[in-house]
Amino acid sequence: MLGQKRIRDYGVQIGRLETGKYNAITDVAGITVGQVTLSEGNMQTGVTAIIPHPGNTFKEKLIASSHVINGFGKSMGTIQINELGTLETPILLTNTLSIGTAADGLIEYMLEDNPEIGRTTGTVNPIVGECNDMFLNDVRARFVEKEHVLEALNNTSTEFLEGVAGAGTGMLCYSLKGGIGTASRLMEMDHGTYTMGVLVVTNFGILSDLRVNGKAVGQELKEAILQTKEEQDKGSIMMVVGTDLPVSERQLNRILKRTVTGLSRTGSIITTGSGEVVFGFSTATKIPHDKPSECLSYSTIHEEDMDLAFRAVGEAIEEAVLNSLVTATHVVGRDGNERPALQDLLAQYNIKLV
Repeated sequence: MLGQKRIRDYGVQIGRLETGKYNAITDVAGITVGQVTLSEGNMQTGVTAIIPHPGNTFKEKLIASSHVINGFGKSMGTIQINELGTLETPILLTNTLSIGTAADGLIEYMLEDNPEIGRTTGTVNPIVGECNDMFLNDVRARFVEKEHVLEALNNTSTEFLEGVAGAGTGMLCYSLKGGIGTASRLMEMDHGTYTMGVLVVTNFGILSDLRVNGKAVGQELKEAILQTKEEQDKGSIMMVVGTDLPVSERQLNRILKRTVTGLSRTGSIITTGSGEVVFGFSTATKIPHDKPSECLSYSTIHEEDMDLAFRAVGEAIEEAVLNSLVTATHVVGRDGNERPALQDLLAQYNIKLV
């Protein structure tokens, strides 16, 4: 998207399923993404906003779930999502110490269009995910402000930058520069064709573990650059899954659990200091905030259809992680800290991905 060279442009074809038009989470109709990137000197951070549908998410909630693979994280909103099974706000991603600011901005955004919140109805459940960008970003300075959050929420589109963008600006992945990545898969079933889209913020892993479509690229790079010191994995990954597949929150949760298959195929071992958290939602069914006079009814797929969804989400996560790596560019951040970009190392050492 937007002219960036992605993993498929290197000749790497991940999985069996076809991608959507953009090979992005925005291939799911109605989903848009907005980002604010703050990149100057010690300030290497930002905000990424995922709008799940163009209507009022509070009044038209979506089937939703979350899943924690490893819980070293400070995400907000998962308790209510898993209790009620619905999403009622956009999803925000940022750095660890900016989750309060992000939530404040998201709450303001929701209050503006919903005057009944806190008056004639309940409050609202803001969804915020985070990763720690302290190596490249002065996280203590808390550069993200409410105006940045609102800017990301109010300026979204179907095409957006990967790598050094939004919440991914200061993130590291497999000891290299990481950041935002996205991908999608089409699922052809007897009753229709559906889309599975994912967006990730990558901030995890050590170089020697990196694998690209099964090839031990990380070990090859480590040997080429004569790296003797192994970096410790203390990062995280935030994964957002959006789909138009008609599922219940239980079925959706089962799909979210399979994100680990794609993550593992890139080389992750899910270390103790890394937080792996997934938010997911389906746009197929809208749940009204106001109670109707009749029972709600909605369609769900049969359990025999689930394996295709499992495959789709695993493939999309694997490709999104790799996209975050190959689109990232070199950044010099806090106190001169830096990490190389994969695209630069591939060119410097003439290493092929296939």
